[in-house]
Amino acid sequence: MSTPTFPSTPDLPPPDPAAALSVRGLWKRFGDKIAVAGIDLDVPAGSFFGLVGPNGAGKTTSLSMATGLLRPDFGTAAVHGTDLWARPDEAKAMLGILPDGLRLFDRLTGAQLLTYAGLLHGLDRATVADRTEDLLRAMDLVADRDNLVVDYSAGMTKKIALAGAMIHAPRVLVLDEPFEAVDPVSAANIRDILRRYVDDGGTVVVSSHVMDLVQRMCSHVAIIAGGHVLDVGTVDAVRGEQSLEDRFVDLVGGRKGSEGLEWLRTSSGSS
Repeated sequence: MSTPTFPSTPDLPPPDPAAALSVRGLWKRFGDKIAVAGIDLDVPAGSFFGLVGPNGAGKTTSLSMATGLLRPDFGTAAVHGTDLWARPDEAKAMLGILPDGLRLFDRLTGAQLLTYAGLLHGLDRATVADRTEDLLRAMDLVADRDNLVVDYSAGMTKKIALAGAMIHAPRVLVLDEPFEAVDPVSAANIRDILRRYVDDGGTVVVSSHVMDLVQRMCSHVAIIAGGHVLDVGTVDAVRGEQSLEDRFVDLVGGRKGSEGLEWLRTSSGSS
């Protein structure tokens, strides 16, 4: 594949106003490396949308640009038809974001952190108090509400961060690896919460390396590699007669044989 170059005069089609999240021609370069090379993507409203790709594919960079955390070199992003960069306050109010490697104010308790997040979003104190208790119950963190977040486990930290992303009742949740370091019981509870959110009209965009999880959880999926979208559509349409993992490997490539590992197949009793 030839090295992509930036368009000299970007001529982008308009975003889809019916989409929950619509990006056009997103490009991002870091030094000599082009991390994202002209991605176009429409996330249907009310979908559970999975974004999958190998390490270094451009997933996190794409999500960061699509949610206003990183300014693109070229391209546009819109949330329910609202231009993210022209009207950032209005667009970002509709987003709940759980970015990769999120740093929290971990010297606050769990309840204090959610209260702080709610007040930052302009909610009144009574509403914040009610939603904080609801979210602590939903995330099974009531017993730890008054413990400092710095003392939370990795899974508990992920859950309190997700609760903070949801407290203002956004229309779109964008979650980067939300199940990483989360125990199976907590992961099941989070999936149930997200499914109810989608059933009630919300939209979830989730990046993950776990293909089986995406196949079971998501209605739509996009496969990204090398800063390009290789395929996008409903999960069933993208995977066809294969599993999503096999389809992913076929598109991305990189499956290695075991040649040269004959020593690994020798008898374990030999010396």
